[in-house]
Amino acid sequence: MGVRCLSAEMGKGEILLALKPEHTNTWDVAHGGVLLTLMDVAMAVAARSGDPDDRSVVTVEMKNNFMQAANGILRVKADTVRRTATMAFCEAKLYNDQGEICCMATGTFQYLKRLATKNADGERVIKPDGRQR
Repeated sequence: MGVRCLSAEMGKGEILLALKPEHTNTWDVAHGGVLLTLMDVAMAVAARSGDPDDRSVVTVEMKNNFMQAANGILRVKADTVRRTATMAFCEAKLYNDQGEICCMATGTFQYLKRLATKNADGERVIKPDGRQR
């Protein structure tokens, strides 16, 4: 998709995407699904960056408001508003390259320990976290 993580620290996350034709709809603006994905990813980054136990998260609930069409280089800034032992409550704003807000979102994320998966040999393994620090 081409998303770049600009920062992930202390309950905040910031990501960037330079729109390509495959990210647009028939009106040649960012597809709503792309915008929702960016908001979800940025809030998950924020939730994970504020967790002292460095756990994974899954999205439990998300609400988004589309305010205007988005084009160009898109930047999402997300914050963790509140964190409990098992949940993170986040908000995010998506900006176009003129600095205008195109959409806003809130999301609820549940913290999970990393789960084992099976490798090519059928053995259960816990994959290392691919997140850059």
